[in-house]
Formats: sequence, C-alpha cells, structure tokens
Amino acid sequence: MKTEWRRSGLLKNIHLSICGCLGPCDVPNVLKIDAPLDSIRLGNIEPFDQYRDIADWAAQSKAAGRLLPLPKDLERHTFDPFR
Repeated sequence: MKTEWRRSGLLKNIHLSICGCLGPCDVPNVLKIDAPLDSIRLGNIEPFDQYRDIADWAAQSKAAGRLLPLPKDLERHTFDPFR
C-alpha cells in the first residue's frame, strides 16, 4: 500500500499511516489518512480490493484537491478511536 501511495504521488498531499491501532482502540488493520483539512480512520481493512479502492479514492481526492466522500463499501470501516 505504501509503495502504491508513493508511486501515485500521494504522500505529499494525503498522508497514510498503517498499523494495528492508532490510539485507544482494539480495531485491527487500521489506516489513518490525513489531508490538510481532514482526517479519516478506517479499521478492519482486509481484502486486497479494499486497499485498491482506498488508493483509487485517494488519487481521485488528490485530483479534486480535497478528501472526497468515501466509497459506500468503505464507509462502514470508519471509526472514531475516542468513542
């Protein structure tokens, strides 16, 4: 995922962090996506298709100059670690 992120030129515009958890939570396979005005956390990301969809969405967001709404199938993976 990081390789694709770099290859697409996303790192300087939309930052990606991947780990088991990025805060006070127990959600596995967490991605945190940061843009200048927004931040999104996704958890329980597993199938390769989901990673590809995230990379495609991020590339479209970069072209738009802002984070676009997530695809419907990824919305259910968003979470707030402080809830």
